[in-house]
Amino acid sequence: MTLLPTIKQLLSMEAVGQSVTIRGWVRTKRETKQAVFLEVNDGSCLSNIQCVLDSFLRQNQSTNESILRLSTGASVEIIGELVPSPAKGQRVEVKCQQLKLIGEAPPERYPLQKKAHSLEFLREIAHLRVRTNTFAAVARVRNRMAFAIHQFFQERGFYYIHTPIITTSDAEGAGAMFQVTSLDLEALSKSGTPIDYEKDFFGRKAFLTVSGQLNVETYCQALSRVYTFGPTFRAENSNTTRHLAEFWMIEPEMAFAHLDDNIALATEFIQNLVAIALQDCAEDIAFFDQRIQPGLRESLERVVQTSFTRMSYTEAIRELEDSHAVFEFKPYWGCDLQSEHEKFLTEKVAGGPVVVTDYPKEIKAFYMKQNEDGKTVAAMDVLVPRFGEIIGGSEREWRLDLLEKRMEELGLAKEPYQWYLDLRRYGSTPHSGFGLGFERLLLYITGMTNIRDVIPFPRAPRQADF
Repeated sequence: MTLLPTIKQLLSMEAVGQSVTIRGWVRTKRETKQAVFLEVNDGSCLSNIQCVLDSFLRQNQSTNESILRLSTGASVEIIGELVPSPAKGQRVEVKCQQLKLIGEAPPERYPLQKKAHSLEFLREIAHLRVRTNTFAAVARVRNRMAFAIHQFFQERGFYYIHTPIITTSDAEGAGAMFQVTSLDLEALSKSGTPIDYEKDFFGRKAFLTVSGQLNVETYCQALSRVYTFGPTFRAENSNTTRHLAEFWMIEPEMAFAHLDDNIALATEFIQNLVAIALQDCAEDIAFFDQRIQPGLRESLERVVQTSFTRMSYTEAIRELEDSHAVFEFKPYWGCDLQSEHEKFLTEKVAGGPVVVTDYPKEIKAFYMKQNEDGKTVAAMDVLVPRFGEIIGGSEREWRLDLLEKRMEELGLAKEPYQWYLDLRRYGSTPHSGFGLGFERLLLYITGMTNIRDVIPFPRAPRQADF
């Protein structure tokens, strides 16, 4: 099969006068006495291409029958000449010479007939929603951002590591994990037989991973600069617009790197991704700016152009308390910053992106490096306007005695983490890293408001339909 130029490619080529073949889906059909006008889209870009069938072509019985059966959503193949368009808003159109109806979409049954549908309605037909402008644009941005992530790290000497999806350890210590088992739990429950995990596939309890970080640290201590980019899972029963049960995480890790190095990489990473989105996804960003989040482009441009303000957690709490602003959740030293706090810091205090450092150790994970004050850890969160936290990371605790002591304080069993502790026993180094939830990045870049709308197949409580 020879790959034909996409509509995106045809619209950017100097191919006027050439014979072209268009394959795609009909967005609209408009008929006059003189001609039939079809708007066709193949998903390669937001723009449609207009195909014009004149009255002479309609005299062909087979073609005329196909035209009668054409409707929004039908797939077609059109062969014709690319000619200058007299219509406003388009440079070229296709003068149709041959029309082939490939797949019908009967209007009495096809659910995407109207030009506008609510996002709530589209979530009910998620298998078809990518055929709309909104979700096709999300898919294109998601594709470009995934590629840009690999480009960013590869160009900076990082190695891509595939970390396991099945694990026996909880990286976050939160316990909200999906269990993986080959045992027939239903049969065991009915028989009243106690569960013996030694008879399970792995001989012990196993789970879907909540993070690739602990695993990727093993390669960091040999290859220096590594990253993982893959699916992660949380069994939190959180039915919110910012939570998914299955999502993708980007987690770089650097040996011989301290908190300042981590902050520098994280801020460069965000600015690089946003700049690429603005440049390479300009048409789709303009669509989101117009239809989804007015002012989106301007806010993204400011992030690229603005220096990131740095403040400690203690300074951030002081700013929140001194502001006398009314918050749903009252800020105090020791609280976890809420989205409303993060937005206030970026939009009212700093007027741009903020990096908050040195959080209380009680609200952060066990593996974060303890500061000399005994109260805080060398953690950092990157906050951006309009959204709040977009990156979370830290310098890791690389000193064996302090890491073991912290695990004891939290009541974490050491046995499942012996391999992780070995990294501190043999040739340990200071090292740092961070995590970026891919879908949260996409929420920020597209301006979409529900995280289930930026992943192709959302998984959430009571939602695993297709």
